[in-house]
Amino acid sequence: MATFRNFLRSLTRRTARNLSDESFLGFLKGFEVLIAKILSLAMIVVLVVAIADLARFLATELSNPPYGFFTTTLIEIFGLFLNVLIALEVLENITAYLEKQTARVQLELVIVTSLTAVARKIIIFDSKQAGGLDLIGLGAAILALAISYLIVRSGNHTGER
Repeated sequence: MATFRNFLRSLTRRTARNLSDESFLGFLKGFEVLIAKILSLAMIVVLVVAIADLARFLATELSNPPYGFFTTTLIEIFGLFLNVLIALEVLENITAYLEKQTARVQLELVIVTSLTAVARKIIIFDSKQAGGLDLIGLGAAILALAISYLIVRSGNHTGER
């Protein structure tokens, strides 16, 4: 009977120790890292597919008459290139998270990725289908992101000195 009581006491102590704040936070951190690794692998798949799509599109455009001349607009090609660049920047964000860089550097990367995405939207912007309000909204987004980038960037350089 005493052995059983000792077993229950040790089990209770171990359970309480395993449910402590530090071990729970460690569990959460490990879970975040696992999710970030899974996301990085998924982003690699997305990048491979995006590059294959870009290569297929270029091969199709270059092999159809008139040879060497694009029958589609360059805007579509630029959009595909920027898709690859945006995916690379998202992968860089995940890599920075895994390397445990400071929050400011991660914030700077996120803002640069957002700027690239909005720039892509402006490059492929179809003025025939969208109105002036859409263009004003994109302009406001770029202005806000640019100001945010300058603030974060100046804060990063001030902290380095």
